[in-house]
Parts: sequence; C-alpha cells; structure tokens
Amino acid sequence: MDKFIINGGHKLNGEITLQGSKNAALPILAAGLLFSKGQTIIKNVPNLADIDTMIQVLNHLGVKTTWDKKTHSVTMDASNIATGEAPYDLVRKMRASFLVMGPLLGRTGRAKVSLPGGCVLGPRPVDYHLKAFTKLGAVIEEEQGYVNATAKNGLKGTIIHFDKPSHTGTENVIMAACFAQGTTTIINAGCDPEVVDLADFLNKGGAKIRGAGSVVVQIEGVKELKPVEHTVMPDRLEAGTFMMAVGAAGGQIKIRPNPGEFMSIVIEKLTESGLEISPENGALKISRHGELKAINITTFPYPGFPTDLQASALAMSCLCEGISHIKETVFTERFTHVMELTRLGADIKVAGEEAIITGVKGLQGASVMASDIRAGAGLIVGALGASGTTEILRVYHIDRGYEKIEDKLTQLGADIKRMGA
Repeated sequence: MDKFIINGGHKLNGEITLQGSKNAALPILAAGLLFSKGQTIIKNVPNLADIDTMIQVLNHLGVKTTWDKKTHSVTMDASNIATGEAPYDLVRKMRASFLVMGPLLGRTGRAKVSLPGGCVLGPRPVDYHLKAFTKLGAVIEEEQGYVNATAKNGLKGTIIHFDKPSHTGTENVIMAACFAQGTTTIINAGCDPEVVDLADFLNKGGAKIRGAGSVVVQIEGVKELKPVEHTVMPDRLEAGTFMMAVGAAGGQIKIRPNPGEFMSIVIEKLTESGLEISPENGALKISRHGELKAINITTFPYPGFPTDLQASALAMSCLCEGISHIKETVFTERFTHVMELTRLGADIKVAGEEAIITGVKGLQGASVMASDIRAGAGLIVGALGASGTTEILRVYHIDRGYEKIEDKLTQLGADIKRMGA
C-alpha cells in the first residue's frame, strides 16, 4: 500500500496544467450508455482510480471501451447493452457508479444497481434519485442491497422538486429523462458547472436540455442520440487544492487553463486571507507574500464554497493568523481530517457542524492517514506547510481524485515522494 513522504517548508513556484474534471467525466461516461449507435469519444478524461471503476462498470454492462491513458481519451460503443445490472463488487468502490441507473432506466426501461459505496462522509442517501425515478413512472423495489427499477411502458415527463440541490441527483434525472415522453422539469436543480458539462455533452448528441446551471432545468424527451466527440472541463477542485497549497507553503504558481469562472467564492475567500490571485495570459496566478489572516467559510452547494475543498481550506487555515471558522453544511461527517491535522500540531476544536481553528506559528511533520479523497488532499496541504517530514498513509484515497499529484507538486518544487509500504 503506497504512502507519501513529504518534507515540508519548500515554497511552490512554477506552472501546472489542470487535469480533466473527475466530477464531470464520471457522469459523462455514464451518459455514454444513451448513445446506441456508433462510437462516442470523450477527451480530457483524467487517469484516476474512480474513472477505472466507472469503465469497469460500463464494460460489465456490455459497453465496448478503449481508454488511451496517454492521450486521456475514452472511446465508447454502447450499441449493445448486455445486462441492466451493476453489481455490488464494482459499485461499492465508488458512489458515482449509481449514475448508471438513470441512463439504463431511460434507454432500456430497467436497471438493477447495487446501493453505492465510496468515501465515508456520513449519510448520502440516494432517496432523491429514487423519488424522482418514481415520479417519472418507474417502479422501484429494494432487495438484498440492490435497487431494482422498471418502467415497462417507458418513462413519462413530469415536474420533480428537490428539497435541496443535488448535483448527482440532477445528473441522474437528466439522463433518465432524455428519452422520456414529454417534458421533465427539475426544480431546485444542482447548478454545478459539471452539470452544465454533462448537458452540453448530451445536447451535442441531440438531447434537448435547457437551463443547466440554473435552479430550473427542463428536458424534452427525444428518440435517440447521435455519437459525438466531447472534451471534459478542467477540474476546479484540483485547482482549489493547489491554490491552498500555495497558501500553506508560500510561493507563486500559475494554473492553466484559468478556472476562475467556476471559483468566484473560493477566490474571494482566499483573497480575504491574504493570497494574491489574478488572471494572466489564460492562466490563474496565485502568490503568497507574508502571513495569512483567519478566514470564515460555510460550505454550500454551487455556487457556494465547495464541500470538496473544505479539508484543504481547513488545513491552510491552521497556519493563518487569528481564529478561523469553517462550517460544514453539506456532509455531516466531513471532519475526519481534523484529528490527523492535530497530529501535525494544529489547534482545532469541532462543535457540531463547525470547526474553530486557532492559527499556530508552525506545523510539525508526523505520520497521518487519509480517510477520503479530499481529506487526503487536505493532509497534503498541511504537510507542505509543516516543518520536518510527514508520512501520509492510505494514499489510494487521494489517487481516486488526483492524477499523479506528487509529480505536479515536485514540478513546483515540493519535496514529496511516493513509496510502497
């Protein structure tokens, strides 16, 4: 089992190119199930463990795939769906595997998908998905850890209300509704740019999706989709992680392409803390000069502060002058990294859904353990800003969301090595 060894205290300098967005690529790959004729080509797909899991799920369903990891391109042919069942052995590895239910149900009228696994972040029920499928006319049964959905006469467009925005729920419903009779309207839809990327992909093939990126999305059902070629958007979460790494370690970097249009609240909060952030020739420049000030952050669905950047922000705030407050409103158990950061010497108290961080003069390297993708990224941020050597265990979690993060950090001047157990 691999681990990272990080010798902190090295400023970051240089330029990186963002990987394709994991959270956009996964639903787009699942949506490939809707293309029943010819080959669909998806470019800028990051080489990640979660992508590999999704491709395994698609292969099991009968999709022919070719993944060129060097060119980050996936070619899909979903002409023949061999089965409508996504087994536990695959779905347990990654929650996003549940995204195959919408397109399977929409195209074939049946889907049997294991209840999902993935990171331990507290309850993340798929009730939104199932209630929406029921409103579209599907019959849902749960048995032995599987969700069995059938729509013998096809799905029928309707109005679906979400209690709160859900980007995966929105994506699953959009895919299911592409072939539904009539028009489906999602109220209180997820507004994430990754939802927009999915809609753009589907619309290229002939889908009729309007309003993606807003709280009201309409999908007018069509008969079929034509094969397309699509390039996945850059990963704004990778960008945010590197921005906060500069906050912790110091230095100046450029991130290309400029992800600023998707990150306005992140840029605002980091600027308030003292980072200097500005666009420059198609890139985003981030630099730190001097000490940082405490920050107050509340995570919230897009366009709010991303819950997936909470751990990195919290790690950076450990080195900010003053008392920072970080409130987690999306996932109830997303402070698992706090205990690990305290092993580095951080002063953090958690009260319910809020972490109160008193800045310290410095962190000290220690042995810590990643509990999920973003918690692991937060530990990297903390280790880069610490003195001495930090050992991060269970980096397979980090590999699910970051492609060769150690190579990019080394390129920027960090002292980080991957080692086998």
